[in-house]
Amino acid sequence: MKKALPMSLLALSISVGGAAARELKPDIINAASIASIGTEKSAPADPDPAVVRLQVLLDRAGASPGVIDGLAGENVNKAVAGFEAMNKLPVDGRVDPDVASRLEGNTTPVVESYVVSAEDAKGLVDEIPEDYGEKAKMQSLGYTSVAEKLSERFHMGIDLVNALNPASKFAPGDTVWVVSPGVPRQGKVKRIEADRKAGQVLAYAGDGALLAVYPATIGSEDNPAPSGKHKVKGVARMPVYRYDPKLNFKQGKNDKVLTIPKGPNGPVGTVWIDLTEPTYGIHGTPEPKLIDKVGSHGCVRLTNWDAEELAGMVKPGVLVDFVNRSSATPK
Repeated sequence: MKKALPMSLLALSISVGGAAARELKPDIINAASIASIGTEKSAPADPDPAVVRLQVLLDRAGASPGVIDGLAGENVNKAVAGFEAMNKLPVDGRVDPDVASRLEGNTTPVVESYVVSAEDAKGLVDEIPEDYGEKAKMQSLGYTSVAEKLSERFHMGIDLVNALNPASKFAPGDTVWVVSPGVPRQGKVKRIEADRKAGQVLAYAGDGALLAVYPATIGSEDNPAPSGKHKVKGVARMPVYRYDPKLNFKQGKNDKVLTIPKGPNGPVGTVWIDLTEPTYGIHGTPEPKLIDKVGSHGCVRLTNWDAEELAGMVKPGVLVDFVNRSSATPK
């Protein structure tokens, strides 16, 4: 029997791969065995087909790994631990035979073909400036390429998109390979836990069942998240962002109030879940690969797709509890 460990202590790595990088081809990924993950001594720097498959299967099951990139790491560990908690298994974040067999029950191929549409090429921008003052001059903060747009639609890291399609120009009519993370979770969230120590958001149903888990950036040392219990006030999709250096933080040399246009590459991404604590919310991000790797300005930051999924399951009045447990095993 597995010995349960606190999710917040899952700094252990999922070890996959050897000295040589493994080929990232659709048939290899679809046939990869996740049962062998965790059997080797060190995790490689290169993406691994088995980890791609594991990440997709976890995403489909409601245990988000964040960006699907084929790289083992803490966000994957937390997703495995979340899956174990959702299925009332001992929580240790390891892919043991029981976890593997339950995930393998979903037999839909994890990599499928997709035909780029003319719509995919619309609404792009040349670049996204770092400076908020320059951002405020733009009409929108859209995607900078079709590849970036597809990476977010299919929950992928841009490097994985390019690795699966090395010769593609991503022009309308092109057939490309993408992963298939499944449809968004459905349900009614009654309570949200934002666990600062675990770097994770947990969404619960009214009966206490764990509906979904997400890796999250929750504040930082300089800009800590609030503590205690708060509530959801409402949801804004594709929000503009009002930058106020007196209320929020100082960005660059900007010392005036700015209105930054909407878009997936905006400071709060594609959705803002407003909280009763003034200026705080749960929101998306223009940099999904940095979730739980760099701090936020006090808010709860998720990938755009995870924030959108959560937003679809909440209503005003949902409790949001900020916790900092020494043991982050869901309760």
